[in-house]
Amino acid sequence: MSHELDNEAASFGAERDLDPQDWDQFSKEAHRGLDLMIDYLRRVRSRKVWQPAPDSVRERFRASLPHEGRPLASLIDEFADSMLPYANGNLHPLFMGWVHGAGTPVGMVAEMFAAGMNANCGGRDHIAIEVEKEIVLWLSEAFEFPREASGVFVTGTSMANLVAAVVARTGALGEPIRRSGLRQAQGQLVGYASQEAHGSIERAFEIVGIGSAYLRRIPVDAGRSMKIDALSAAIAKDRAEGLVPFLVVGSAGTVNTGAIDELDALADFCAKEDLWFHIDGAFGALCVLSPALKPLVKGIERADSIALDFHKWLHVPYDAGFFLCRHPQIHRETFMSTAAYLARAPRGLAAADIWPCDLGPDLSRGFRALKTWFTFQAYGTERLGAAIAQTCRIAKHLEALIAGSELFELRAKVRLNIVCFSVKGDETGEINRELVMDLHESGIAAPSITRLEGRPVIRAAIVNHRTRAADMETFVAAAEASARRIRARARERM
Repeated sequence: MSHELDNEAASFGAERDLDPQDWDQFSKEAHRGLDLMIDYLRRVRSRKVWQPAPDSVRERFRASLPHEGRPLASLIDEFADSMLPYANGNLHPLFMGWVHGAGTPVGMVAEMFAAGMNANCGGRDHIAIEVEKEIVLWLSEAFEFPREASGVFVTGTSMANLVAAVVARTGALGEPIRRSGLRQAQGQLVGYASQEAHGSIERAFEIVGIGSAYLRRIPVDAGRSMKIDALSAAIAKDRAEGLVPFLVVGSAGTVNTGAIDELDALADFCAKEDLWFHIDGAFGALCVLSPALKPLVKGIERADSIALDFHKWLHVPYDAGFFLCRHPQIHRETFMSTAAYLARAPRGLAAADIWPCDLGPDLSRGFRALKTWFTFQAYGTERLGAAIAQTCRIAKHLEALIAGSELFELRAKVRLNIVCFSVKGDETGEINRELVMDLHESGIAAPSITRLEGRPVIRAAIVNHRTRAADMETFVAAAEASARRIRARARERM
């Protein structure tokens, strides 16, 4: 092995690192790349929302493993030609298919800084950890949690919901369950969420080992909020059968329609029944930043834990999810490790008592806090809250346009920023499906399809801070034109 290493070293000459040999030239190309992206953001409205990559471009990404390097200039050119034109489109004002944040130029620059620092934020004593701690303090203030509340960055709310399930399990069964496993528990754990709750809750139960069969899906009322009387009945039945209810998941902005559970009433119920109250607030939790919307999530301040995404309504670049917990001791007991390589020291880089790796499953973690910190600092909560409220006003404008359309009908009450509608008379949903694909391929707009009452409907999620009310006229006009074309084609086939 030593001989082989010597031969390899000889073939490359003197010892070398991976830094550029010509820093000035590198700086020139790096600035060209930054200007490329700034121009890309500046001209977002001039492009199609989405376009598929042609086969000739896709084929470029079927090449063999590269053995020799290429100049940065060549890589930037290929990125500009073969990747940038074929993104998923969530920067565009008429991207409305899914609840995706639109990013900001400030966040892009912050991400560059974080990449340059290349900090591993699993732990140890360095400034990136302090930045993450400040985000925890800010969220504790925003959600009216105790100042000593704990929190940790994760990839997104799906992961935060998984963390919540694990922490709630510890809260119910104690820290020893980490070693003994669920077979040693006194009974089968059972959790509860509405029929409208996100699928990540179900997946979390599967990963944790509780089993998705023990996540009860509770019926919803006409406003698509969880029925608390049905929840109470389900819990009473499970307890009578010897099962162990431990967790209730409330939704602050469901993925299908933006519905919000009665969080205050759920908080009362969970306190009375001694159940962990977690809130999936992927985007809706951030209503607390808008004085006009904050009343909609009353009761969120009483949760035991909250999951949310900064990369949605706050437009922090992907990814930046977060888990906030009222009970720091239970949170630490769930994840803290005694591994020798994580030992703490009274001084030096290994100092500090609590590291982020003590609060979640990741040891190697990026500096997600920096782009979040830049976003809060650059815009302030007043402007961020106003941008959130603006998307809800635009959704109401779209609701009015749909209500006044001869071709469309609303399919759900607009609670926040999501509008679900259908082509009138489309009982199978096939016209809705064709319409959405038609709009995607035209590049004009990108709504999506969801299912309500078992029927495919068109879903427009207004998330983008760049979206304006006038964009809704463009969208509805394009949707109506598509519906007419689809019906005309159907008549021709008859």
